[in-house]
Amino acid sequence: MDISLSHCQVAALTEWPALAELAPNAFPQDVIARAKELIDELGSVGAYSHSQGVPLIRNNVARFIEDRDGYPSSPNNIFLTAGASAGVSLLLSMLIASPNCGVLIPIPQYPLYTAALAQFNGRAVPYYLDESSGWSTSVASVEAAIEKASKEGTETKILVIINPGNPTGALLDEETQIKLVELCEKHSLVLLADEVYQDNLHQRDQYPFTSFKKVVMKTQSPIPLFSFHSISKGVFGECGRRGGYFECTNISEDIIAQIYKMVSVGLCPPLSGQIGVDCMIRPPKPGEESYPLWEKETNTIHESLASRTKIMAERLNSLPGVSCVDSPGALYLHPRITLSEKAVNAAREAGKEPDVFYALGLLDHTGICVTPGSGFGQKEGEWHYRLTCLCPGTEEYVHKLAEYHREFVEKYGL
Repeated sequence: MDISLSHCQVAALTEWPALAELAPNAFPQDVIARAKELIDELGSVGAYSHSQGVPLIRNNVARFIEDRDGYPSSPNNIFLTAGASAGVSLLLSMLIASPNCGVLIPIPQYPLYTAALAQFNGRAVPYYLDESSGWSTSVASVEAAIEKASKEGTETKILVIINPGNPTGALLDEETQIKLVELCEKHSLVLLADEVYQDNLHQRDQYPFTSFKKVVMKTQSPIPLFSFHSISKGVFGECGRRGGYFECTNISEDIIAQIYKMVSVGLCPPLSGQIGVDCMIRPPKPGEESYPLWEKETNTIHESLASRTKIMAERLNSLPGVSCVDSPGALYLHPRITLSEKAVNAAREAGKEPDVFYALGLLDHTGICVTPGSGFGQKEGEWHYRLTCLCPGTEEYVHKLAEYHREFVEKYGL
């Protein structure tokens, strides 16, 4: 099968521009033109760039956002970063002004947030997602978390939303997003919108992605918003290149100047990551030489992820003591498992959390590695694990998992 991976071809030609002459028939003409455009702007991938990111690429990101949302975007409000997590950490370090500063975090959540709070001496204010309704976000639950934190002496300043969710894969509907923006207005919260899975949609017609930038602009809300995206997800999965960006909405020029000072300490984001961002937000267009194969590859990846997610959710839900939301987005499933008192006691005797005990047994018996739900946070007495949908060979993979689960239930009961 032909593999173009046009972003990798662009990366190769920006690393070694002479390849275009040494192998003139190896690269599509649009790839060669893209690499030349970037090198003309960069000079070399080994050189420093502007600390905020290459101006050409920030301009392209702004156009991508405008095309996606239908509202203006300025490259002056965009910061290219070494992955989205670098931007999250930077902004949390600046926003957490005192030890009683509270940050609303969804549970279950991507552990980056609690780790960053520990690093910058902030307080986590958890709000629980509703598993019974597809891991939905309840505005009332967020409101209750704010009130509870206030009684405990925490001044809640920031709301983190992960959409689509990690580890849940849940997608917010626009009505809920509007209510969350109104909540931020009511409580003077800064909104951090982690939207790195925005292109990982398995049921696009039923569960479309809407950015918080679009919602804020549509409602003319004044809330401060930082929106994050990354090349680590989507159809790229280029985690090691460390490329991402964040956009500032309703942020004053003085604050943006302070952010610029902070990013300048790190000189610049990795050039290879910045090039990856440009390829992600500016893929081949119809009529260009590399477009047909790029389109085929992209559609195949989306179809494979959707198919694997559906098959795995169905098989998991057929197992005794397992319930699993059929995730409409992201790259994971987050099934809930019922563990008997006998299993919980065995786990405690082994010095492990019960879901860790289960997950280690799964790894030992099958070689399948899952992440225990206790690492993401969960309600007292509930147990989960996060399972990726990335691996080919779904039938064999799920068969082994089901076999282990049935043996575990036979040994420990439900």
